[in-house]
Amino acid sequence: MLDERKLAVLRAIVEDYVSTNEPVGSKALAERHNLKVSPATVRNDMAALEEEGYITQPHTSAGRVPTDKGYRLFVDRLSQIKPLSAAERRAIETFLAGAVDLDDVVTRTVRLLAQLTRQVAVVQYPTLTRSTVRHVELVPLNERRVMLVLITNTGRVEQRVIELPEEVDDTRIAHLRAVLNASLDGCGLSSVPELVADLPERLPAEDRPSAFTILSVLLETLVERHDEKIVFAGAANLAGADFTTGLRDVLEALEEQVVLMRLLGETDTPSALTVRIGSENPYLRGTSIVATGYGSGDNQLARLGVLGPTRMDYPVTMGAVRAVARYVSQILAAS
Repeated sequence: MLDERKLAVLRAIVEDYVSTNEPVGSKALAERHNLKVSPATVRNDMAALEEEGYITQPHTSAGRVPTDKGYRLFVDRLSQIKPLSAAERRAIETFLAGAVDLDDVVTRTVRLLAQLTRQVAVVQYPTLTRSTVRHVELVPLNERRVMLVLITNTGRVEQRVIELPEEVDDTRIAHLRAVLNASLDGCGLSSVPELVADLPERLPAEDRPSAFTILSVLLETLVERHDEKIVFAGAANLAGADFTTGLRDVLEALEEQVVLMRLLGETDTPSALTVRIGSENPYLRGTSIVATGYGSGDNQLARLGVLGPTRMDYPVTMGAVRAVARYVSQILAAS
């Protein structure tokens, strides 16, 4: 375990390297930071940090740069995550509050995170299987056509136009709508097939053909959207970034939904803010991932975060990811 003085030296090295992208020398370190020790002591501490694997010398006669181990200790020993300014918080709230539906929330969130962190932002859509039914609407379009609208507790809206096998008047459609909502309101979407299995048998005989058709489309809708979806933004921020894994590998990973799902990762506590650095990330070594869950309480809907090089401003990035997740959670809970 490092003593506080060596931790201060490591912290200064990380901060300088993230800021300048140049190896950090002992002389510059002593001049820029109030370490309250002589340059000779700084050199000795840097030698000890290098011996223990927290920093390394990329070239002979060059300064030192942090290793994955060094970044890990820096993050673990952060005294605080950098809070957003009042202006930044107002801007986030205003920008996200203008969203009109879930797609708009996700699109705005991923753009906002990319702008705040200057990294690649990644947001996972809430899966339908984790959602519950808030309302089912049947909108008559004509005598033999209705629009099915499924609204979930996450704000997700699924719409399908259905051709009915026979003409059905508005009164019968209203009755079907009432029966559906009485049966499904508040239930988990994974439970819908079981709950609607005998529903047509509880309806008048003349309504059963239309009910079978509507329920078939409803179940198809759930199956179609079972797979999880990921969106990202800020790929232009990769320009000039120093990835030890290679920029091409990073770009290819962004195109693969499965890889992005793994990058965001699953944890025992989905709501926790997690940071995986370099070699800790087996799916894309040479990158760092800062991610957290969003949702309310135990109902964690999905995860969001950012991907970038290990030379990342971790305090700022962690603060932005945490703040944006909280705002998204509040918006979805209120929707």
